[in-house]
Amino acid sequence: MGKGGNATATPTAAVAFVGNNGDNNGKMTLELERKEKISKSPAFYWVGEGSTEEPHVQRRKDIVAAHPEIKQLFGPDLFTKYVVLLSLLTQLTALHLLQGAPWYTWLFVTYTLSGTINHSLTLAMHEASHNLCSKDRTTNRLIGIFANLCMGIPASASFRRYHMEHHRYQGEDLVDVDIPHPIEGSIFSNSTPMKFVWCILQPAFYSLRPLFTNPKEPGKWEFINIAAIVMFDATIGYFFGLGGVCYLVFGTLLGMGVHPAAGHFISEHYVMAEGQETYSYYGPLNWLTYHVGYHNEHHDFPFVTGKNLHLVRKKAPEFYDDIPHYHSWIKVIWDYIVDEKISPFSRVKRVTLSEEEIAEMKARGGLVK
Repeated sequence: MGKGGNATATPTAAVAFVGNNGDNNGKMTLELERKEKISKSPAFYWVGEGSTEEPHVQRRKDIVAAHPEIKQLFGPDLFTKYVVLLSLLTQLTALHLLQGAPWYTWLFVTYTLSGTINHSLTLAMHEASHNLCSKDRTTNRLIGIFANLCMGIPASASFRRYHMEHHRYQGEDLVDVDIPHPIEGSIFSNSTPMKFVWCILQPAFYSLRPLFTNPKEPGKWEFINIAAIVMFDATIGYFFGLGGVCYLVFGTLLGMGVHPAAGHFISEHYVMAEGQETYSYYGPLNWLTYHVGYHNEHHDFPFVTGKNLHLVRKKAPEFYDDIPHYHSWIKVIWDYIVDEKISPFSRVKRVTLSEEEIAEMKARGGLVK
């Protein structure tokens, strides 16, 4: 890491930031709740007393003040839907060519081709969740579901709801479900083999963690999403049999586990350099993943489409070039597994919302429905 490799840091009990959380009574209540939450899960990197919103809010203001021309990059990429269509057609072609293939060929192609394409489609869903595939919100929802088809598992509608909260409340305890549950840390932090198993099981954790940390009632779009996937899976099963459905589903599961493209799950926010909670990756796999590796740039400007994120860095190099970043997602996965100082607990947590505010947001169905 650093300016050209990977580095690690020793976990600390808290990370100090300065800010304002409202009136004195509100501050006292919030601080008491923060201390209680820290006492329950002390192994995380907890933001210190008086913290404000996630760090990208101020960075965004600073960058726009220094480079107002960055606003020219805002807006969707209308070509994304055609890339999604090409991915879907590639998967269907592969299914046709694999008919009658031996099991070892099927397994190899499922991991390499289906795993890579389906992982790429999860990031097309990510683009759609930010309304970066179309100027119309409903069209973005539909493109997200379209991108979800070849994954074989419904995900797009729910992902959109949780991901918006991840951006608005990055690291917020009980809200940001991108952060591992304390039970994950307790079970999978003790050894290299257990962390390897955790990487394999990432798809399960991403799917099930929200049900325990921040459950939501399914809405209209979840049901539309489920219906679309069920009908698509049934069609694949009719034409290609159970093996065809397994090719898509296991492609998703393998592609989100120990797979080069899945390195971004770890690289984005796991603390590898003390004092920093978001990291970018500047390697070739960005071309297959809608440039999600430019993750500092993405969190600074979530309304800039993936293909333009490298231009954010180009226009404001002083904000990005000298902070720790990655050039290899494979090395990120390797370092996570073998370095005893890195674990599911290597995430920054903060408390900026009171338990009452969190309950009110949950009662409304979350930040986005």
